[in-house]
Amino acid sequence: METPEENDNNFVPPAAKEMPAPIPEVEIKKREERKKDLLKEIDLIQAVINRMAYNSFLIKGWGLTLVTLVFSLQKNAADLYLAFVPLLSFWLLDAYFLRQERLFRRLYTWVINNRLQTEEHLFSLNPGRFVKDEQSQLRVMISITLVIFYGFTAFLMLLFVMTHR
Repeated sequence: METPEENDNNFVPPAAKEMPAPIPEVEIKKREERKKDLLKEIDLIQAVINRMAYNSFLIKGWGLTLVTLVFSLQKNAADLYLAFVPLLSFWLLDAYFLRQERLFRRLYTWVINNRLQTEEHLFSLNPGRFVKDEQSQLRVMISITLVIFYGFTAFLMLLFVMTHR
């Protein structure tokens, strides 16, 4: 037996009132495109981060090689101090690449957290907006990892210079 409400043309079953409105097809396609963009963008950023880490690795190798070369070619003990020039140069350069890597890691995190909500800065590989949040290059230069590597090398160089006067 039908109730008077069911006979009414405006009757909506209670279950239908609680269901959310269907998502339009255009919105579904837009979300799918944002997901694809997210994956492409994080791949690009990760490639840059990998290059920065590789550059840092190469700089450490070249730095030690040049310091060793300067030590082996110097005949005067006083000239051994010249070995500190490539060491400090490579230390500064390594700090630059480490800082760039950190900036790109911040960009990576921002993209992961925000890309599905916004298209702002889409495919922008410029981490400049995170510079104020990251340490200065000199502060990065005295980070624990760089101080251990270059500081220990400088300490050994200084010991060698002082014992071979």
